[in-house]
Amino acid sequence: MPIHINDAEPAGFDAEVLYRELLAQVRAGSQGVPDAAIVGIHSGGAWLAERLAADLGLQSRLGFIDVSFYRDDFARKGLHPDVKPTRIEFNVDGATIVLVDDVLYTGRTVRAAINVLFDYGRPQRIMLAALADRGGRELPVAADFVGAHAQLAVGRSLALARAAGGQLSLTIEDDNA
Repeated sequence: MPIHINDAEPAGFDAEVLYRELLAQVRAGSQGVPDAAIVGIHSGGAWLAERLAADLGLQSRLGFIDVSFYRDDFARKGLHPDVKPTRIEFNVDGATIVLVDDVLYTGRTVRAAINVLFDYGRPQRIMLAALADRGGRELPVAADFVGAHAQLAVGRSLALARAAGGQLSLTIEDDNA
């Protein structure tokens, strides 16, 4: 059962607790699924995907994607200064892919990520996992697995960080987008 948090109660933003909730959901939802794979969206989703793959024994079926060139606002915003390589080293055709993002918001990043996946093949199914879902959808996208539902004030956003030891933290920041 996802946790409900808002920016008035920052204690609810313990990323490690939210990760454990997300892991339990993904484990239950992907049990017995043939050709399961995990693909993380750079960068926060990639960090989560690495941990999920390790905890679920799917390291050989782990991939990463960068959606920079697939975003619908690319022409307006230009190239992000920190473009990462997309790496999918397994056969996407027929696979059940758990696509992982850190924070689900408008749905535009997920739409772009699905476009990237289809450049690599035709998956049997794509399931979406997000550490936090903050609402505000602009596209009809919903997560199958969610660590928390977050309510934030206008002009605020969630930011996932990873310490050198791998520990995750989630903070609220002013949205400068």
